[in-house]
Amino acid sequence: MSDSLDRSTKINLLKEPVVKKLCEVLEKSSNRGWRKLGEIVGNDRRIKVSSNDMEMCSLKVLELEGSPSRMLLRLMGERGCTTGQLVDYLQTLGNSEALQCLRPSGTILIQPQSVALISGHNLRLSCHAVGKSPVQYQWFKTKEEVPNSFSPDLVISPVHLKDAGFYICRVNCGDTFEFSQWAQVDVLNSYHSLEGRLKLVIQPQSQRLNVGETLQLECGAVGRPIPRYQWHRNGVPVPNATKRKLTIPHLMQDQHGRYRCEISSSTERMWTNEVDVVIATDKVALLIGNLSYQNHPQLKAPMVDVYDLTNLLRQLNFQVVSLLDLTEQEMRNAVDEFLLLLHKGVYGLLYYAGHGYENYGNSFMVPVDAPNPYRSANCLCVQSILKLMQEKETGLNVFLLDMCRKRNIHDDSAPNIVLRVTANIVFGYATCQDAEAFELSSSGFTNGVFVKFLKKRLLDDEKITVVLDRVAEDMGQFDATKGKQALEIRSSLSERRALSDPIQPGDSADLAHARSLQWSKTHELPESMCLNFDCGAQIKLGFAAEFSNVLVIYTHIIKKPEDMSLCQAHVTDFSQDLDVDPKEMNRETPEETGIYLLSSNLPQHCLYTRVSSLQKLREELVFTVCLQGTFTAMDDESVHWTKSINIGKPLIARLDLNRAMRRNSCMQTCGMPHSPSHSPCHSPGPEHHLHLHYGSHQAQDYSRLSPQHHYLDVYERVQGAVGGCGDSFYDLSKSRYEPAYDSAAGLSSSPGRLSIPIETTDDINELQTVFINSLQLQQP
Repeated sequence: MSDSLDRSTKINLLKEPVVKKLCEVLEKSSNRGWRKLGEIVGNDRRIKVSSNDMEMCSLKVLELEGSPSRMLLRLMGERGCTTGQLVDYLQTLGNSEALQCLRPSGTILIQPQSVALISGHNLRLSCHAVGKSPVQYQWFKTKEEVPNSFSPDLVISPVHLKDAGFYICRVNCGDTFEFSQWAQVDVLNSYHSLEGRLKLVIQPQSQRLNVGETLQLECGAVGRPIPRYQWHRNGVPVPNATKRKLTIPHLMQDQHGRYRCEISSSTERMWTNEVDVVIATDKVALLIGNLSYQNHPQLKAPMVDVYDLTNLLRQLNFQVVSLLDLTEQEMRNAVDEFLLLLHKGVYGLLYYAGHGYENYGNSFMVPVDAPNPYRSANCLCVQSILKLMQEKETGLNVFLLDMCRKRNIHDDSAPNIVLRVTANIVFGYATCQDAEAFELSSSGFTNGVFVKFLKKRLLDDEKITVVLDRVAEDMGQFDATKGKQALEIRSSLSERRALSDPIQPGDSADLAHARSLQWSKTHELPESMCLNFDCGAQIKLGFAAEFSNVLVIYTHIIKKPEDMSLCQAHVTDFSQDLDVDPKEMNRETPEETGIYLLSSNLPQHCLYTRVSSLQKLREELVFTVCLQGTFTAMDDESVHWTKSINIGKPLIARLDLNRAMRRNSCMQTCGMPHSPSHSPCHSPGPEHHLHLHYGSHQAQDYSRLSPQHHYLDVYERVQGAVGGCGDSFYDLSKSRYEPAYDSAAGLSSSPGRLSIPIETTDDINELQTVFINSLQLQQP
């Protein structure tokens, strides 16, 4: 009798057991689950489920008992999806078990819902059922039959005060019948006195938020006179919270608790339900990709790797700062700012891609200004950073190091770093000790080998070591680097901790909150603006961010005077601290500035300028917008107008990473007493022992990794050493070694500048999807 299902019914009226069962089926299905359903619905313009909606659904896994499937169905219902459309989608999905949830035998699928409404509006109660025999309906108000009410929907138009009461529907199917649940109908007259009676119609809902986000609670009541509102937190009135909607921007840790609203009139008082507002302890990440080295081979993949991980970690509610091409001073100051955010219970993640090496069990990250050859004094020691993180009693310390771990023969120093035995450390090395890491080379955007596989697993709701184990297995099956690069995992976790964890609230100082808020603002862009010139022309100035230290500025002519035959606007006069190539300023297409992936998304008919190295900015960013016009009556003679624009310190410039290094920086920990056996990889206690994993789970022969004998007969090009110490790259498609760097002559080639905006002041909602899809097309 499934064909008797009323296909016009909205799915938000489905019976709760049906919705629950359907969600369970969709979430246990891998290839035919809720994500695939969302893709199918997203292709239907009638419902319009966007990639942002899907990201919001995926974040539901962070909530206690959260359900991505339920969130997706709720969004579809709010946008008018009917039961019939849902059946069609599930048929396209090919999930017969999910279809069966909507087609049981002899049961009520949609129950009538209680409602409060104003007199004169339309009332609709719905009760839909299916069965093996034809289904018949009869509606009742209390014990009396409602005349001529034999359809699944009871409609009273318009509704009057006398229609208030309790309604129920009897469903007959052959010789059996079933009653729906009771539905209360409250009809309120907003135009006449209700004798002071208040009626609550909107209840607030519990929320789980992160520090710095905006809290919005809403309640509502009808009555006469107009109700008054006062919100309370933990039984204490919230100052100035006397409106129906409570909004708290930039939420702080100490504002969590139980909220409810007191609603009153001249003769009556009532309370809403009490709801929980849970504020998660911070999850913060610092991502550094060094590629444009001054004295060493140039790299390509770190930029794309940092971009991918930035978007994925933000989906996991991490506050992310992503930076490219940092000097030693800038790297140390960035790490110091990162450390200031850490306190008890915080999850901290540090990812680095670039040149690197490992001596005596200590790993070193190489800044872009490191000399040739470089030594530990020129680099950042990862273990010294870990020591400072341990002092913060963080909940989880994750290091993802996408760099080579070859021995540096020019550096004989052995930093003495004594690490405590703790159970919250995870190292993910892109390659094994004394081996190199690789980046793939192709005609389009590409990842390093490590991130190529990591990005497919990072959103899994699994213990972080389980995620990395699966990445290691994936890398072990990759023919291009099998036997050449294997992921190594070092862990001292003694309990399940995942990057997707909804961390519970903890105590911390207001100063830490202020720093956390400042960190979160390092990816906020200046607001777009319209500039009016005396000649009558109007220019729009917009901004986009590639990374936390790379800004894109574009100008667009909005209004041109009728008597002006030519009108152009460009930007100029940037600080010499910034990396702005005059040849690439004010270009007419995004492609000319390297913004290849956004050519269809950025506003057209603009001039584009890329401003990088914002961390070097010492003062506020001031530049000039120059308007050039030619009037018909002036024989094509050009006239110029200028406006000076100050956008403050955008993005990472707010943190002043160019300042002198602090005395308490990570550099200061390198001189402490040290034994090579004391490292986070050698904890003595059985409950805190570290596990050493290799990606292929087999013994590897790394003797073939020397540049003089490094060749592979495979179809992909692997470019040597994301951070390798060797001055070479390896073209695997050609099966031979080619020198790429000469210490006397310098670089033989320089990679093209790539531009990948992840944020913009305009409405560009699909950038992440477009970029990720483009990357996937490049994969083997």
